[in-house]
Amino acid sequence: MSKEVRKAMILAAGLGRRLQPATLNKPKALIEIKGVPLLQIVIERLKAFGIREIIINVHHHAGQIMDFVRKQNRFGLHIAFSVEEHLLDTGGGLKKARWFFEDCDRFLLHNVDILTDMDYGLLFRRLESTAALAALAVRRRKTARYLLFDGQMRLVGWQNKKTGQLKVVRRIFPAFHPFAFSGIQALRPAVFDYMPKEDVFSMIDVYLNLAYRSLPVTGVITDAYRWLDVGKPQSLTQAATLFSDFWHSDAHHESS
Repeated sequence: MSKEVRKAMILAAGLGRRLQPATLNKPKALIEIKGVPLLQIVIERLKAFGIREIIINVHHHAGQIMDFVRKQNRFGLHIAFSVEEHLLDTGGGLKKARWFFEDCDRFLLHNVDILTDMDYGLLFRRLESTAALAALAVRRRKTARYLLFDGQMRLVGWQNKKTGQLKVVRRIFPAFHPFAFSGIQALRPAVFDYMPKEDVFSMIDVYLNLAYRSLPVTGVITDAYRWLDVGKPQSLTQAATLFSDFWHSDAHHESS
């Protein structure tokens, strides 16, 4: 990993509706798997990769998240918080934290409810080898919403299978390739220059706008790695088995 990649943002402001009632009185970020909060798992994964500075956006039970991180001595990292008075969605949340990334040339954006053993370096290496402003981790899996890519894995559209909605920003031949987004992406700070004036918006819309402008957004296929969205109850049990080795590391024992 290049020395410049030291910063990341963890998206942890959501209400965790899929995990209710467990999230009525605690944030999704602090839901535990085998006694370890999701937020801790993600932070330790980022730390192991080499990330040294993290900003976490918070809203739902924000105080609980901030207290938890402080009690853990911020995991030996520089950790800041971006408090959202109202939910700003993924794009708006990142835009509010723009100040945190002014002194870096690349950074990672990671959903708090995603567990994976993927090599984050894949995303940064793709940025280095292309002119892309963003490299998105994607997988071949069934989902309701797909990102659409051309043969060179450049983003060209988005599709919702349930509603039939289709957004194609660049026509290609013979066909585009659908992949499911994995909730992890590497970005260049230049992406901030293409964000809308509104406060609330999705990063997916930003990526589609970039593709429409012929500014490349690339997909990185990560099928070779384990991945799980633990934002729903049935996945919590699955995670304890699929990622059992995550709970045998020295890092978890030391911080517990």
